[in-house]
Amino acid sequence: MPSALRKRINIGLVLPFLVIALVFGGMLWQKYQASRKIPPAPQIRQTSGNRTVVLFFVADGNRLAREARELEPCSEIGVCVKDTLDALLSGPLGDYEEAIPPSAVLKGVRIEGTTATVNLNSGFAAELPPGSSAEMLAVFSLVDTICANYPQISRVRLTVEGNAATVLGHLDLSKPLEPDYSLEQAQGPAPAVSPPTPKKEKP
Repeated sequence: MPSALRKRINIGLVLPFLVIALVFGGMLWQKYQASRKIPPAPQIRQTSGNRTVVLFFVADGNRLAREARELEPCSEIGVCVKDTLDALLSGPLGDYEEAIPPSAVLKGVRIEGTTATVNLNSGFAAELPPGSSAEMLAVFSLVDTICANYPQISRVRLTVEGNAATVLGHLDLSKPLEPDYSLEQAQGPAPAVSPPTPKKEKP
């Protein structure tokens, strides 16, 4: 068989497999990109003189979820943020769980440019359940609630009793935090850590 004919036959056999591989590769890439996409922040909706905000609570014990709440209208952003956080600290109306300890009290809100400083009492840090996951959910319940409802605020600084250098068990709050909407996706369990292998003593 002439070599040119053999090459044409080989190309004819390989080409369909290449097309199929490209199609499936594109589908897998789109799926990967979609899984990493952060849900967009909602717009505040004004209805009948009131305003609708979204509050972030805990769902399934390991992720944040949004619950809508209707609040009275307000005009000054500091007051608006405080009212929104008061609603968050009052707890969910549906089946979600509180991310923030019931003993936490909002002591003040200050807005400086695009940063909101939120001062909480000592009960916030003292009564948090142990573990980095509980800390992340509690902290970003506050941060995401503020930034999702007030796009002009891009960062939130959390202080405890006015202490700007607060460090929780696993989370450093000394710097302003940006929202993390990826926490609305289920967080997997922490990887198991194998105990160290005991060293054999030399004879």
